[in-house]
Amino acid sequence: MSFLTEKAWSPYAAGVVIGLLQIPTFLLMDTALGASSSYVTVAAHIASVFDPGVEKVKYLASHMWGAKNWWQVAIVVGIALGAFVSMKLSGARRQTISPVWARATGTTSLWTRAPVAFLGGFIMLFGARIAGGCTSGHGISGIAQLSAGSTLAVAAMFAGGIATAMMFRRV
Repeated sequence: MSFLTEKAWSPYAAGVVIGLLQIPTFLLMDTALGASSSYVTVAAHIASVFDPGVEKVKYLASHMWGAKNWWQVAIVVGIALGAFVSMKLSGARRQTISPVWARATGTTSLWTRAPVAFLGGFIMLFGARIAGGCTSGHGISGIAQLSAGSTLAVAAMFAGGIATAMMFRRV
């Protein structure tokens, strides 16, 4: 179990493990790995506290109930907890500010970083829902199922990422 205390795991080994997780996921849950629907599930339940009519919205209602929806919420919580446990076991220290962030934004202020990070996360999640799934859902699960739509989505994500990196590349 010494691999649990490593600061970084082999990306090849981690990739194989994630790929193999497809098998029990399909066999036990009859669904693929993914995470972006979990945010819709949680948001729909929070919205229903303030507006009971939310359940009449077909898109939100389809994400409110069912094992698949709550299973994905559990996955997202598990990812956060797993990352925290991994950090503690490896002895990694929390970095106060990323030098890349400071260089890119010109600031180290939490009051600037937090809203920008929230806005960036919201835009990514909004895009994931428009695309019918997140990068992990399309890239890992969709391509594993030989989905043409997922293959196209992943190609578009890479193209967009490369184009963005080229536009904002600092010499």
